[in-house]
Amino acid sequence: MPDVIVDYDTLRHTFSIVHHDEVVSDNSWAYIHEKDGSELVNTSSEKGEDVIVNEGQKWSDFSDAYRCESPGLLEGYGAYGYVLDKSWSTDRRSLLDRGWVIAFADVRYISKVVTLVLIVHGSGLNKSNSIADFVSCAEYLISKGYVHKSRLGAFGGSAGGLLVGAAANRNPELFRAIILKNPFPDVCNTLLDPGLPTAIKSDREEFGNPKIRSHFLSIFSYSPYDNIPTGICCPAMLVTDSRVGVWESAKWVAKVRENACSDCSKAVILETNMKCGHLGEPGRLTEFEKYAYQYAFMMKAMGLMNTPYAI
Repeated sequence: MPDVIVDYDTLRHTFSIVHHDEVVSDNSWAYIHEKDGSELVNTSSEKGEDVIVNEGQKWSDFSDAYRCESPGLLEGYGAYGYVLDKSWSTDRRSLLDRGWVIAFADVRYISKVVTLVLIVHGSGLNKSNSIADFVSCAEYLISKGYVHKSRLGAFGGSAGGLLVGAAANRNPELFRAIILKNPFPDVCNTLLDPGLPTAIKSDREEFGNPKIRSHFLSIFSYSPYDNIPTGICCPAMLVTDSRVGVWESAKWVAKVRENACSDCSKAVILETNMKCGHLGEPGRLTEFEKYAYQYAFMMKAMGLMNTPYAI
């Protein structure tokens, strides 16, 4: 949700909004539980003016707003100690206005600033735990009714592309569509090449050193490129890449198309941009065009292009 400053009563568990950022939208809803029930209250006035909610309103868990029919997008990264940014982002509003659920999976990974559990159980020989965590998050969204079982998509960029690609290999039936941005699918071969910039100390701390037999077997067991299932229906895929290791995405797409069934292979798309680096082209309008393209792909893959509001 947009940034909000509230006055919160810790004894009564109630709050009042002091200030919140304005979001211009025809379908802006704030879901709030009232004292005597769980009704959904629209806090936008008919004149478009902001309405300050009363102190009797309580924090909502949003569960009443989604009734097992919503499409959803699950984002993950899980590497190098990076925690996903969950703050308000205007580019996601087009999905939220259509009733999408957007979820973030902070899976186990290596980090020197968090608990020892994350350090020991989410990297190196235990990197596979990160993938299992992401799959568990996807299953949770479906089992709890937040997302329709046939309408869950996933997004991962860079090392997050490895995470999502590996999860889709293990449980292709969980995801209707996935987006991999500048992914790292051929991790085993890349780490074996000392001439590549990715074969550095931080990468080997995160994934392991494939020149060590035990590490090689561990990496090979989850490497997305080396574990693509054969003859099954895979999710629709949009793989976008720049000039940084673009061959990995090209190899991944070619092998997925070869291994998947004939119908699914037609929905595996590779988009390359040789004019930019790993983070993409600069400029706000370019960013909007990129997200519009990705979200349009996701909606089309789920058959929702002609459905303005999914709920």
